[in-house]
Amino acid sequence: MLARKSASQTPHSHFVQCVNCKKTLFLADFESNLRVCTYCSHHHRMTWRQRVEATFDEGTWVEMDTELQSLDPLGFPEYAEKHAAAVKKTGQQDSVVSGTAKLFDMPVSIAVADFHFMGGSMGSVAGEKIARALERGVEMQAPAIVFCASGGARMQEGLLSLMQMAKTTAAVDKCRQNGVPYIAVFTDPTMAGVLASYASIADVILAEPKSLVGFAGARVSKQAGVSKVPDDFQTAEFVFRSGMLDRIVERRDMRGILGQLCRMLGGHLKLGALNG
Repeated sequence: MLARKSASQTPHSHFVQCVNCKKTLFLADFESNLRVCTYCSHHHRMTWRQRVEATFDEGTWVEMDTELQSLDPLGFPEYAEKHAAAVKKTGQQDSVVSGTAKLFDMPVSIAVADFHFMGGSMGSVAGEKIARALERGVEMQAPAIVFCASGGARMQEGLLSLMQMAKTTAAVDKCRQNGVPYIAVFTDPTMAGVLASYASIADVILAEPKSLVGFAGARVSKQAGVSKVPDDFQTAEFVFRSGMLDRIVERRDMRGILGQLCRMLGGHLKLGALNG
């Protein structure tokens, strides 16, 4: 169920095919529409860089925590090779990128997960970056925003990956104790250990339409279930009806909604701390 594909590019590089409705789209129109299909409104996955460029003020992004590197603590078979391949493929060091930026001239601390890197899995580095982004919000006295995209904890790191659930949860609590707003955005997919930790305990939780949201995968849930689930089970829409989400937001509206929330919830903070 997590193996949804990104928009596939046709042999002619000026076109892409929507993975949902299969319509052919002009690549330029597709990108200018923030990778949302103009026919069926399917929200295709974005890289972390595309997400930053679409959301935050131009030229204000500063990447942090670049010194963090994943190790192979368990000597897990083929982990080092798979990690190296992901680094080469994506040009990033791990599944989460963290840093600071401005949103409508307001400083924010952010972390963005990228599903293209090993399924967005949360290992030691990803968890540390999430925790640092939240703690940096406290230090900056600025809102913290995390874009979630993950299949869950990184099994190749064993208990060390599961420890990140506790670490990130503690960082969220630090924000709460210091009155720093934390906003989580569920993108496709937000699953398992990520959902069961920092993702689901934000002050405000937003989600993109039709994002896959759940703990266990659909096949596992079906095997364990004793009753028939709705057709839209484990989608943002189902989770919203169940009361776990505050709002489903179209990608084109995300920047504006986040800006309104940061200004409203962070009005008591020193939002000019990074200005100038």
